[in-house]
Amino acid sequence: MNATATMRRNIIRIDEDKCDGCGDCIPGCPEGALQIVNGKARLVGEVLCDGLGACIGRCPKGAITIEEREAPAYNERQVMANVVRQGPAVVEAHLNHLREHHEHDNLREALAFLREQEPRSAFAPTPHAHGGGCPGSRSMSFQPKPAAAAEPTGSPRTSQLTHWPIQLHLLNPTAPHYQGADVLLAADCAPFAVADFHKDYLQGRALAIGCPKLDQNQEVYLRKLTAMVDNARINTLTVIIMQVPCCQGLLRLAQAAVSQAQRKVPIRCVVVSLQGDVLRDEWI
Repeated sequence: MNATATMRRNIIRIDEDKCDGCGDCIPGCPEGALQIVNGKARLVGEVLCDGLGACIGRCPKGAITIEEREAPAYNERQVMANVVRQGPAVVEAHLNHLREHHEHDNLREALAFLREQEPRSAFAPTPHAHGGGCPGSRSMSFQPKPAAAAEPTGSPRTSQLTHWPIQLHLLNPTAPHYQGADVLLAADCAPFAVADFHKDYLQGRALAIGCPKLDQNQEVYLRKLTAMVDNARINTLTVIIMQVPCCQGLLRLAQAAVSQAQRKVPIRCVVVSLQGDVLRDEWI
């Protein structure tokens, strides 16, 4: 079908007055139809929007709805070109999304697209999404250097990191260093704000990091955190986030993962200011 042809169909609508630009909707659209532009969520690719509304539940402000109107026809092949770049987990999630909504024609188109690609390029993880065979993403555990009880003034700080990788897209949630561990889930910016991050928060904990506003495909994050609870059988989960509103998305992911898991673990929430002051520290 001609990508420029229009038809009356379901497509999302964004209420700009309600939208605060938090970006929580972006991970709900692996098709790539949404972007944050000038502080607001925008539908930047109508041919990429399937109108099924996977992004709606992600919006804490209720700014996204579905409407029926004239729009360019949805293009599954353009969608798949975006999806495959995000790695096999996103491909699988997208195919399941089509199955669950009985989008049989689009599912056939998606599978045909994949068959036409080289198997390696269609399903291999991308370096930014899952690591694949990248040596820098190989799972490793190691012992941190012992920290002195009181480090002399002017002496170098001791790293308390015990493993690699730490980014949620790259890590294996059932790796040995997560088994039975106290896990620290940190927003990317938090270690830069907190001067004694290693000593006060990382020491004795297994680390995972992510950005709830900019990272794509956070369904993967949800599955990995749930796997940490159920399969790695972690002991506790400490979430350290910044005071900015978008950071709350990381706490919501942690709470959703524990809610979905068969096991239950306590969650500690630490909120820090832009200058590193602790504004909130409590078990929830």
